[in-house]
This record gives sequence, structure tokens and C-alpha cells, in this order.
Amino acid sequence: MAKNLVIVESPAKAKTIEKFLGKDYQVESSYGHIADLPSKEIGVDVNNNFKPKYEVSSDKRALVKKLKDLSKSAETVWLASDEDREGEAIAWHLAEELKLDEKKTKRIVFHEITKSAIQKAIENPRGIDYNLVNAQQARRVLDRLVGYELSPVLWKKVKGGLSAGRVQSVSVRLIVEREREIQNFKAEASYSVTAEFTNEAGKTFKSKLPKNFVTKQEAENFLKQNVGSLYKVSDLETKPTKKSPAAPFTTSTLQQEAARKLYFPVGVTMMMAQRLYEAGLITYMRTDSVNLSNEAMAAAETEIIKSYGKEFSKPRNYATKSKGAQEAHEAIRPTDMSRHSVDIDRDQARLYDLIWKRTLASQMSDAQLERTNVKIEANNHKELFAATGEVIKFEGFLKVYLEGHDDEEEEQEGMLPALHVGEKLSNNYITATERFSRPPARYTEASLVKKLEELGIGRPSTYAPTISTIINRNYVEKGNFEGQERKYQVLTLKGADIKTQELKENVGSDKGKLVPTDIGIIVTDFLVKNFEAILDYNFTAKVEQDFDEIAEGNIEWAKMMNDFYNHFHPIVSKVETTAERETGERILGVDPKSGKQVSVRLGKFGPMAQIGDIDDENKQFASLRPEQNIGNITLEEALNLFLLPKILGTYKGEEVEVNNGRFGPYVRFGKTFISLPKGEEPLDVTFERAAQLIQEKEQADAPIAVYKGMEVQKGVGRFGPFIKWNGIFINVSKKYNFDNLSESDIAELIEDKLQKDIDKVIHNWEDEGIRVEKARWGRSVILKGKIKIELSKDVDASKMTLEQVKELIEKKAPAKKTAAKKTTAKKTTAKKK
Repeated sequence: MAKNLVIVESPAKAKTIEKFLGKDYQVESSYGHIADLPSKEIGVDVNNNFKPKYEVSSDKRALVKKLKDLSKSAETVWLASDEDREGEAIAWHLAEELKLDEKKTKRIVFHEITKSAIQKAIENPRGIDYNLVNAQQARRVLDRLVGYELSPVLWKKVKGGLSAGRVQSVSVRLIVEREREIQNFKAEASYSVTAEFTNEAGKTFKSKLPKNFVTKQEAENFLKQNVGSLYKVSDLETKPTKKSPAAPFTTSTLQQEAARKLYFPVGVTMMMAQRLYEAGLITYMRTDSVNLSNEAMAAAETEIIKSYGKEFSKPRNYATKSKGAQEAHEAIRPTDMSRHSVDIDRDQARLYDLIWKRTLASQMSDAQLERTNVKIEANNHKELFAATGEVIKFEGFLKVYLEGHDDEEEEQEGMLPALHVGEKLSNNYITATERFSRPPARYTEASLVKKLEELGIGRPSTYAPTISTIINRNYVEKGNFEGQERKYQVLTLKGADIKTQELKENVGSDKGKLVPTDIGIIVTDFLVKNFEAILDYNFTAKVEQDFDEIAEGNIEWAKMMNDFYNHFHPIVSKVETTAERETGERILGVDPKSGKQVSVRLGKFGPMAQIGDIDDENKQFASLRPEQNIGNITLEEALNLFLLPKILGTYKGEEVEVNNGRFGPYVRFGKTFISLPKGEEPLDVTFERAAQLIQEKEQADAPIAVYKGMEVQKGVGRFGPFIKWNGIFINVSKKYNFDNLSESDIAELIEDKLQKDIDKVIHNWEDEGIRVEKARWGRSVILKGKIKIELSKDVDASKMTLEQVKELIEKKAPAKKTAAKKTTAKKTTAKKK
């Protein structure tokens, strides 16, 4: 038995640390938090200084017993969880739950997993920092109170099954307010003028008129003024300028830049960064700091001089702007500056490359540029054309890295030919292009993180889970609208002729952007109206500052909680009894057929249209389509919903119907459902078109082969091409010719799939009808009949016993029975009514 037990929070981290420690050290993982507030009760005693009730979850009990046994036999226990507040809380829970002897327990922290950092940490142990623990407790307890007290109010006043959260609800508010700005925005047209000139040496370049014209007539009049004009360079200014590198990455800036350059969602960036950290390749990835240690700066300087030359090196210190930067040890950087790239998973390698370049560039010389500003005059009007060019005289940090920008239309300055004052220029053409003012851009994941950081809301560890939560709760969704066509005019003067063209552009695309759903808008409106203080940006930022004060030991966490709760709880009680129900109802007009009122609102099963008012016994209802929302649906669009489902006729003795469903419009042929191609409206579908779609479906579903006596079919689904055999769907990779699959291809695909299915089984207790399998994203899943239990990522399912699995199934089964009873009772009541 090893003399020293080291406990970290992840197996990957444990594996890396084991390489640096000798045989006297045993490294084990806690798989994250071993204790937390209970999932099925509030778990906070508000009458006893907000004392939390922590419990070890059932899937962690065996692990806790193992760690407890190991700690008893070890001479020293080293608690080596991460250095932030969550890590400190994990160390505290371990000390409490394992009942560790304080005399033989040491807390160590390090911000990089390297041999020297681990050794230094062991040489400088400390005790548990209870100020950090209390800051984490305050956040956990406050967020639990807000969620548990606000959510039931939403069930009563808006819709069942909803939930609210302190940071999440504020994030949704930002997205809703931006959406309203976009909806209320009125685009204004103007004409921007550009011209192409050729100088005396025959070199062409472009220039722009600094002003825009409001109307087409004004633009046309200006072009006419230029007919027969003579042009010359009236002014030319050349001056040196410089560009400085951006600071090394913080959590927020890494998320933003990885989104811009690698197109990673925030959650993916954090997952990849976590893996790089645990592999010992980068420093800790949750930080507000832009500082680099003296050792890191010296290593960067050495690498820059070695790779690029002394003139490219310029060591720099950066100041951390973020107030209360709690994880302020170091920025995110490589642990070894001489390691330019890593031979690992492609996405991890790309993120490492980004971090390495940004870190090195931050310690490099400024780029030296020469900017030229040229003004061009005509002989018969007073307007001046302007052209700007930039020449790089010394690359400096640009040799390695240039920071990305959020502005999609940011113009990059090019080079200009050599020009001199008084030089005559010939004009090739002048264009006046109609341009429309743009509404504010919808938030992307990265720009939302940037905004939250600017407002002081949330912390590095909260950004990714916050975004995941608001999407999972269906308050926000990733847009899929590709935009719509808009016409614009282009006037072109060439010689003495002015030609007018009408061109088209695509506008309003929201693909990948964060768009609020109807339920997100309605919940936000209700919360802002009734809980303005909780949804206030300044208040939410002030709470974060209070957590920082607790972490620094300046205020008691229970006092902060008391001040908050004494203000918050009475408002909850008042709203619960006095607030009106929120449905987001909009009255659209009158149905021309019945003369009844047409409205849209949030119903029990989502957004819906209604013909008839609340007292009408013969009200009609129709669900809105997925791409429609309460805020902007028109009367005509709402009335069209009541025309569906529409019977088109009979085909091969089966009824053919067109309708809208959860996944969009479809044609139903007997029991077969066929999705309409993108862009086709269900009301426009004729019987002939439906028959064509049915025939195509029949052809697609026709067997392409028989394998082991069972038919093989092929098709294309949301995850690409597949074959179907014996009820199993098998993805077909690009290495196969999908249009011409051979018998050997089909056999190989099926047998590979069957083998993978065998390989993914971890346990199979056939007598009990219980199976444990590998699932996606490193998780495992327990299967018994219709019961499916997904285990958390940190559970090692291979070590689970049948008794442990049965215990989890027993916990799941009563919950399913209770839900089934409630459903049956509701159906019975509905039938009676």
C-alpha cells in the first residue's frame, strides 16, 4: 500500500500526475463532486443560517467507500483538486465525507500539470481555504433558492415544467431584448459610392466617397456630375503606425476566439481545453487573468528568439481588467513553449495551436506599418474620393497570429500603388450601390459570453453550462433560418453612360445564432414584470461581487444570504398570490368566415392559435409550426393553420393527408409519414405531388439486398446515408460508394455493426433482463425493458455490481410508476369532462 494517497477530480488528470510521482504515491480520482445538495428537495435550512444539506449520490457511494478505505491506510492524504472555488469545495467535501484526519491531510494546488509544478505544490502544501469554500457554498445555495422558489411560480402563472435560474434567466433576457431590437428595427436605404482609378503608371486601385446619398435620384445626379470629369491626387499623407498583440487567453477570450476561428461552440471549447489541461499540455483553463509567470515569459522569449530572431521578441506584462478575477493565477498558455504542435485528437490539436500562437504572439514585437491616406478631386464638383492603404514594414507578432473580429463586414485595408500629389488619374467606373442599415446582430454563443463578461455576470466556470441550460430548457434555440431575398439597385457610370441593375442579396440569416423561443420570451416578460430586481443586470453583477468578497474573507456568506433572502422571499409570496397568468396572448384580428376573434398564445402543449374568445364553447385550436412564433405570426398565417390536416385523396386504397407535425410539414399515406422537402408549403401540395413523394419513398424503401434471409434497405437521414437491416440502422461512411453498395460492402457494414454492439456491452445479466452499455460522450447507460438510466460521465460502469445497478433501477421505477398513474388519472378526468 502506498504511503501517500493523492486525490484529484478526474481520471485523465490522475493518469497524467501518476507519471510524475514515484511508487510511494497512489493517485485516485473523485470524479468531480462527491457530495451535493439533494436533487429532490430544496436541501437548504433557511431558518438555520441557510445550512446546506449535502448528500453523497447513490452512484458515488462505492467510490467514497473505496477512497475512505485507502485514506485510512495512507500516511498522508493529498487533496489535489483544481485551484478555483469548485475545486476547493471538492477538497472540503472529500475531507468531510472521508472523515480525514486534519494532521495527515494536505491541500495542494497547481495551475499546470507538469513535473515541476506538482513537485513545487507538494513542497508547499496548505490547508483548505474556507473563504473559497464559503464563496462556492453561497453561489450554490443562492442559485438553489432562486430556482426552487421561482420555478413553482412559473408553473402556476405560465406553464408547468418550467424553471428559472439567476444567471440563466438574465442571459435569456439579453437574448430576448436583442430580438425585440431586431423586430422593431426599420432598415433605411442609402447609396454608397465607390470608384476605380488608374494612375499614370497603369496601376488600378479603388476609392470611396466618404458620404452616402439618401435617395436614388441624389446618387444619379452625382454620377451625372462625374461625366467627363478629370481627376488628380489632391492630397497624400503617409505616416508610420503600429499594431500591438492581444493579451494571452482568459476563459472568455478563448471561447470567443475558438468560435471565430475554429467554429467551436462554447461547450466544445471547454471540453477540449479540459482535456489539454489534464494531459499536461496547457495551464488551468478557467481563469480571468491575463498574467504570465516570469518563467513562462522567459520560456516564450527563448522560443521567439530561437524560431524568429531577437528583433521579434518583446516581453510584456498585461493587466487583468476583470474586477474580482477570482482565478487570477495565470492566463491560459502552453506548459512547454517549445512545443509548437501536438500529435493528438484533431480538434484538441487545433485548440492547442490557437493557444500556443496567442501566447507567443503576446510576447512579440509590435507590427510596424505604413498607412497611406489619399484624397482625389474632380475638376467639376467639390466632393473628394478617399483611398486608404496599408503596407507592413515589419511583421512583428503578425508573423504568428492576428486576433479575429466579430464584425463580419469589417473591411481589410489593402495596398495602394505609388502615387504623388498632382498625379493625373483616369476613371474606369463609378458605382452607387443601394445599401440598407443593419439591425443589431443576434448573439452567438461567443458574443453572449463577451456581453456577460462585460456586465460582470457569471464567472469562467459558469459560461458554458449557462448556455447549455438555456438551450436545453427550450428558452433559446440555435437559429436555422437561412435568410430571405432582398433586391437592391446598383448604378454604374462608365464613360458617359449610366446603367441601372437590380441585384439580389440574402438578408436576415440567423443560422447558428441564439434566438429566443416563444416560451423564452413569455417567461422573460413575466419575470421582468414581477421580479425586476432579480433580472436586473446590475443586481446580478453585484451578487457576483459579493461572492468575490466572501472569497476574500471580507463578508460572512450567511449574512449575504440573509440580506438577499429577506428581500427575495416576500416578493415570491406576493407574486404567487397576486400576479396574473402570463400567456403572451396576441389578438390578430377576426376570422372572415365565422366573425370570431383570432388570437395566438401559449397553451399547455406549446404556442397555439385560437378562433373564438375565452367564453366561446366552440373554440378551435391549432398548434403553431416550429418556425412560427407568437410575436410575429400574421392573421393570414394563423388562419392557414386551421386548413390542416387536409385530405388530398386516396392512393392504392390508403388515405393521403397533408399536415404539420413536430418535425415540420409532412404527407401521410396510411401509416407512412413522408417529410416535405425544405421550402414546400403543405397547403400548396396537390394530390399529384403527394403521389410523387409516396412513389419516391417506396422506391427508396425498396430492398437493395437480402442478408441472412432478411431484407436490406437504404436511405438518407439526419446523420447521413444509412442501411437498415433486421431493425438496425447502420451509418454508411464515405469510404463506401453509397449509390452502388456491393454484397460484400453490405455484409461488412452489418457484421461491423454487430461486433460494435457486442463491444459496447459492459455487463449483460440475461437472467435479470438487465444490460449496461457504453453510450455517447464517455457515458454509460443501464437498460431494463423500457427503463433507461444514463449514468454521469464520471461513473466507472465496469466496476458496478448487479446490486448497485438494481438499486438505481428501483429508484427509477417508482418515479415512472407515479408518472404513469398521474397520466392515467388526467386521461380519466379528461374523458369524464
